[in-house]
Amino acid sequence: MNWISNVVRPKIRSFLNRREVPENLWIKCPETGQLVFYKDVESNQFVIPGSNYHMRMSAPARLKSMFDGETWFDIGVPGVPADPLKFRDTRRYSERLKDARAKTGLGDAVKLGFGKLEGQPVVIGVQEFEFMGGSLGMAAGEAIIAGIETAIDKQTPFVLFVSSGGARMQEGILSLMQMPRTTVAVQRLREAKKPYIVVLTNPTTGGVTASYAMLGDVHIAEPGALIGFAGPRVIEQTIRERLPDGFQKSEYLKAHGMVDMVVHRHELRPTIARICRLLTKQPAPEPPTNLPAVAEQPAQPAEPVA
Repeated sequence: MNWISNVVRPKIRSFLNRREVPENLWIKCPETGQLVFYKDVESNQFVIPGSNYHMRMSAPARLKSMFDGETWFDIGVPGVPADPLKFRDTRRYSERLKDARAKTGLGDAVKLGFGKLEGQPVVIGVQEFEFMGGSLGMAAGEAIIAGIETAIDKQTPFVLFVSSGGARMQEGILSLMQMPRTTVAVQRLREAKKPYIVVLTNPTTGGVTASYAMLGDVHIAEPGALIGFAGPRVIEQTIRERLPDGFQKSEYLKAHGMVDMVVHRHELRPTIARICRLLTKQPAPEPPTNLPAVAEQPAQPAEPVA
């Protein structure tokens, strides 16, 4: 009877009481520990309402928040060898790529779109951190170059949202070669006299920071983003000194001249649109003309003055 009462009955009870609850129904704020309903965070552009903490946004969600009407044209990226070095650590690199593609629905760590931002054409690229930490490999390098070449061809600004842990170690020297290749592409965009605007999000580190992430005409950072080459813990262990509070955070970098501005996510869209108009010498958008007419009120006679 002990086996029946202690094992069988609890299993039957748990099976009957099982409820299908989505795993992402609630989100826990990394700063305050506050539990927030997922739909509330999603509707708030993935910013925690109470603490204002900026969660990571997926590449499709980021493009949707930027383009007019939440519509754009995807830009194709040239194909690259999937596993050029036949790399394997605890798992095959090809298996890691397969899992990352299934998880994100993307071909690699960068997604490109062409559309309009407050009426002006623009090319936008977004690094997807959920795809192997947004690491820079051959495919991501080709995507950055394809986005820049599209901006040159269509004579538009190029906006890049950066989020990466650095170069992709599974591709070795082929990954590191994307740093000079993307740098040359940025120079071509500069020669074409088209704006290059970089938005630094959490985190931006490694070889990405050492290349195209710090070559923009204007650098915008989201609040609280970690930006740097090596992480704070590595630096502390190397120099054997305690770092200042907030070191490598976006606010600290702005105070020391590394970024131009720190902009809340809700203000990113109008800010980037205004910078694009300024750098391309475009006029400000006209106010809407379809406002409801206001009935004129008859003039009231003035009261006599005593």
